[in-house]
Amino acid sequence: MKKTGMLLCILSGLLLALSFPNFDFEFLAWFALIPLFCAFEEKSLYQSFKLGFLTGVVAYLAILYWIIVAVHTYGNVPLILSGLILLLLIIYLALFIGAFAFLTRLVQMRSGIQTPLFAAILWATLEYLRSFLLTGFPWANLAYSQYLNLPLIQIAEITGPYGPSFTILLVNATLFSVIRHWSKKTFPLKEMISTLLILLIVLIYGHLRMKQIDQEVHQSPSLKVGLVQGNIDQSIKWEESFQRETLKIYERLSLKVALEKPDLIIWPETATPFFFQDEKEYQSLVLSIPRKTGAFLLFGTPFYKVERRKVNHYNSAFLASPSGELVGRYDKIHLVPFGEYIPLRKLLFFIESSIGEGIGNFQPGKEIVRFSLPQGRFGLLICFEIIFPDLCRRFVKEGANFLVTITNDAWFGKTSAPYQHFSIATFRAVENRVFIARAANTGISGLIDPRGKILQQGGLFTEEAINGTIRLMKEKTFYTLYGDLFAWICSALALGLLVHSLLQARRGRKRIRK
Repeated sequence: MKKTGMLLCILSGLLLALSFPNFDFEFLAWFALIPLFCAFEEKSLYQSFKLGFLTGVVAYLAILYWIIVAVHTYGNVPLILSGLILLLLIIYLALFIGAFAFLTRLVQMRSGIQTPLFAAILWATLEYLRSFLLTGFPWANLAYSQYLNLPLIQIAEITGPYGPSFTILLVNATLFSVIRHWSKKTFPLKEMISTLLILLIVLIYGHLRMKQIDQEVHQSPSLKVGLVQGNIDQSIKWEESFQRETLKIYERLSLKVALEKPDLIIWPETATPFFFQDEKEYQSLVLSIPRKTGAFLLFGTPFYKVERRKVNHYNSAFLASPSGELVGRYDKIHLVPFGEYIPLRKLLFFIESSIGEGIGNFQPGKEIVRFSLPQGRFGLLICFEIIFPDLCRRFVKEGANFLVTITNDAWFGKTSAPYQHFSIATFRAVENRVFIARAANTGISGLIDPRGKILQQGGLFTEEAINGTIRLMKEKTFYTLYGDLFAWICSALALGLLVHSLLQARRGRKRIRK
């Protein structure tokens, strides 16, 4: 790779990183990939892949640097192994941008197709693949840089997050096409008109739907919620001597939000730093809180059960009624790799042998659970689960009127990760047109409306007692009902164009031989 190409790719990677929280220069995403397009123009397939891969390494290193903090500082995994985990994740994610550059160049070379539309379709396809391959890690999708750009992201109720990503990439590719043709004293008029038309449709649709949703919200039944953010220090969270103090903090904050007479009080993930089912003394303390407040109480706790003579551990949450009875439990379905379990355990045996005490060996839950309140039903996502659009939509499809997400982002420290994590939740609200209530141990707790607008947002590493009113939505969106149909269409089109390009190249070689 020439120095110019490498510098262009580094620039693309940095521009991408700066468009995400907590930098929030979201406008950069609209032209961040132009340097990459310039870098691999007229390059070989292998060089194109390397340039795309370099862009991915720079971007994801700048976005996901906090993995080291989570795994080493709080997970107690040795620094070298923590660095290896980060490196493996970055390499894996960078492969997708490398594949994007490789396949874009392949189609250009084999069939001469240089339309920005193909690049947008391919990008959306690769993001979709990243959402489930090797358990999936759809963090830092291009769309998520635009969580504050409400008109743009409304299309997600049809396309999921892949529609906004498609649109942003289409603009990038079209702008590059303008630059490339400008040097040849031509102008890609058709591409420019098509892109402007698509962008205009997306934005007009967004503005119109925001007004409609606002009207629907005001016509829907209401529910008062209280969010409790205990800000429990991760370094002492699991110490036995601090357990009673932890519960006293949650009790004090719960009584504070109870002054507004909420229907539901929400504590964060693993709010009880012990097995709730075993601690009889602490059980009575916790269950006295809904009786004192007259509200339902949702709280996270570790849980275990004996299955086939084996003790299996779960990351769970209980719902207690105002009478102090447990009326529901949810076991986390999608666990955090290297946080709650080790993926590919046999292959990565060297990590298990050096495992830190902060990494668990949890089992995934198996059922979608809808918690019931007198006013309606809600679905619960624990921590990592909120980043998976298909999992979240299943709760709403099964009848949830709103979503709750609880998390313990203390693992991330004072990094950009809590801001990135919180911003992703705005898309789940838009995709399913539901309110989302988020309670986090150290932040960021808050409320999000069905337009993706952040209604309330607490601080980071502060105690918070947040009260708010949400609405119980009943209509199901296209995305809720049909899922990733847009991504499937993009995948089929991308595959078709790739096959077409390879067949054309094969026919061309046959003509040359004749």
